[in-house]
Amino acid sequence: MKQFLSCDWGTSSFRLRLIDVSGFQIVAEETDNIGIAATFALWKQSGKPEEERRSFYLGIINKYIEKIESKTSSSLNGVQLIISGMASSTMGFVDIPYSELPVGTDGMNIKTRAISSDGNFDHDVVVISGLRSDDDVVRGEETQLIGCIDPSQGKIDDELFIFPGTHSKHIFVSNDQIVDIKTYMTGEFFELLSQKSILRLSVENNDVQSNPQASTSFKMGVNDAIDANLLNAAFKVRTNGLFNKLSNRENYDYLSGLLIGTELKELNTSAIKKISLVGGSNLGEYYRCALEELGLLSRMHEINATRADEAVVRGQYKIYKTIMK
Repeated sequence: MKQFLSCDWGTSSFRLRLIDVSGFQIVAEETDNIGIAATFALWKQSGKPEEERRSFYLGIINKYIEKIESKTSSSLNGVQLIISGMASSTMGFVDIPYSELPVGTDGMNIKTRAISSDGNFDHDVVVISGLRSDDDVVRGEETQLIGCIDPSQGKIDDELFIFPGTHSKHIFVSNDQIVDIKTYMTGEFFELLSQKSILRLSVENNDVQSNPQASTSFKMGVNDAIDANLLNAAFKVRTNGLFNKLSNRENYDYLSGLLIGTELKELNTSAIKKISLVGGSNLGEYYRCALEELGLLSRMHEINATRADEAVVRGQYKIYKTIMK
């Protein structure tokens, strides 16, 4: 295989890339906000029978393949397509059960589904499932994690990988095995509190990418989270404004620090030896600042934006190679 099509299809986003396997170079890509949730809604609106569901979703992918063909002035007929993320969920087009933990970081035990090309879609497809523990699940980040791991670094043991996001994921690795998952609804809680609750009157986003290291109010929120009950501490966002302690813009950062600090504070008492922060985005900077404020910087390793961005592609290819053996 010299090239393959990499599709990362999340709940709210879609990304399709043409990858040159030599060096994992991105030849061309298409991104959109037509995530699985929006696609599922379109599918329901279509009123088509269930047996046409797969072709409906693949038809959407095909439109983006055609755009990449136009960009590269080449035919991609027959090029392998590998999909990770929410395509394997009940909202997707092929419902693959979660792979149960523990799962090796080589991707060997992750469930996949192969779909052969046909007259309507001229690409063999491999869809990658997610992972589950007894009480948590993940779809997509497991592929990214597998792609983050460099085999030349030796055994991965007693390490926590943090994936910031709307639903922040903490994935624990021991002895080269993914052994546990924890999901934190940090981003969603922030949206609900800042836009839907009474606190919306006390916060204001200035829509400018801020520097958490320079934000005293963000750090204040992180520290207030350490010993606080969140349900009580959140109301301080209201009183910060009422008592003129913080401006609405400062309160926005305070709320962010309070929620991220709540997510991370239990790591203070954890015996985890290494914390890998996957990202490099502005959100990742907030997590880095919070970990520093919590005194955890010495245990933290940052996987930079370039490596994190390539990780999905590398993870997809690694999983594909294991199932082809």
